[in-house]
Amino acid sequence: MKPYRTNVYDVPLVAGLSPEQGWIDMQVRFLIDEKSAGSDKLVVGWTILPPGARHARHRHLHADEFLVVVGGQGEIYTDQAEEPAGRGDVVFTPRGHWHGFNNTSDEEVLLIWGWEGAGSLEAAGYELTS
Repeated sequence: MKPYRTNVYDVPLVAGLSPEQGWIDMQVRFLIDEKSAGSDKLVVGWTILPPGARHARHRHLHADEFLVVVGGQGEIYTDQAEEPAGRGDVVFTPRGHWHGFNNTSDEEVLLIWGWEGAGSLEAAGYELTS
């Protein structure tokens, strides 16, 4: 594998992320992943959630996840409940634990996030709550 560099604004939005799979009105970019950078153990992403957008409660069976709330505020889903989250918050969710984000505000939320242990959504073992 060789070094990789890109610019957020050169990376297209991920196509095919449907509300039925928990991706509600989200603008998602995979900045580093297996497809773009040859990374089989790390994904780094950039997500904008307009007002009312959310990522439904889900888990990754094969990847740990971190997220940084760069701008805006809303609620982070956990195993048991919802908790307020806003600019500057950093969240780590170990593999197998439920998580997600709901933009409950009237401004955009910007998240930078990543998975360790998988290079793609499929490899991460993505699963929604039933």
